[in-house]
Amino acid sequence: MTADMPKQRFSGKGPTGLGDLVEAVTKATGIKAATEAVAKATGKDCGCAKRRDKLNKIFPFRGGTDGVQRNED
Repeated sequence: MTADMPKQRFSGKGPTGLGDLVEAVTKATGIKAATEAVAKATGKDCGCAKRRDKLNKIFPFRGGTDGVQRNED
């Protein structure tokens, strides 16, 4: 991920952790829509939100205001 990625893909404030980044990638590739369609058809929750939150907690991004970690040597 680069610092020049559009922030609007991450709900306007940048990703807070790995879970947000994974969610953005799955949205961009269409995987999220397919997963939601299967979840709706089966009546079972896919667990995406819980997984996103857990990944954000385990692997948070630190650094600038946009959530991108930077080396400031």
